[in-house]
Amino acid sequence: MTQAARVAPISRTAPDYTSRAYWAGTIKMSLSKFFILRSLHDRPMHGYDIARAVEMISNGCCSPTEGTIYPVLKEFEEGGYVTSEAEVVQGRQRKTYTLTTKGRDAFRVGLEAWMDVTRTLIETDQQITQITKREGTGCC
Repeated sequence: MTQAARVAPISRTAPDYTSRAYWAGTIKMSLSKFFILRSLHDRPMHGYDIARAVEMISNGCCSPTEGTIYPVLKEFEEGGYVTSEAEVVQGRQRKTYTLTTKGRDAFRVGLEAWMDVTRTLIETDQQITQITKREGTGCC
């Protein structure tokens, strides 16, 4: 028997796909990067201001924490999507993040992709609504 055959599979609990919290978390995770780019599209900002702007722009759908936002900003900076400039404010060093041309391009591409998905979701909702009305049943 090989070593691979003796290793027991790791048991995981399947996600609860009937849970709105599951879908909300998946959507928020996917949208956070998009809304960070969106907030920087308006003007350069500090990390804290970006987090508040994302929350406001997304109507509370996305509320990134420091543990979420700074790794994304670092990733964006390493990829050339944002630049940062350090400054001292009230004795504390803070970074101001600015969207680059590449970052603006990424935002536009992301917006197009999300709009495609949005249109598809709206069409799906309309189709399901028509089917349920025709059949006289509840959704799905």
